[in-house]
Amino acid sequence: MIPLQIKVKNKSYLLVNWNDGSETRIKLATLRRHCPCAVCSSMKEEQGDKYIPIYSGDQIEIKRVETIGNYALGISWGDSHNTGLYDFNYLMKISEL
Repeated sequence: MIPLQIKVKNKSYLLVNWNDGSETRIKLATLRRHCPCAVCSSMKEEQGDKYIPIYSGDQIEIKRVETIGNYALGISWGDSHNTGLYDFNYLMKISEL
C-alpha cells in the first residue's frame, strides 16, 4: 500500500490515508517509541523489558514528513532526530498498537 495523504492531527496523531481507501491513525508517542533507527533499536535491545521511554514535547513534535521512494516515510522530530525510516508495512503494523 502507498499513502495518498499524510497529516498530523491535533499535534497528537499521524493520519495516513492509503491507496486502498483505508485510514490509519498512529499516536505520535507510539510512532517515536517504535523508531526503527539503529540508535533507538539498540537502546530498546539493551534495556529489554525495562525500556519505558518518556518523551518531552519536542521529542514527539513532527517538524517534517517526507516520502522516501515508494516504500517509506522519513520523519524529522522537534529534537532534530531524523534517522528512522518507517517503511509502509511497518507503519501499518504499529498503527494497530
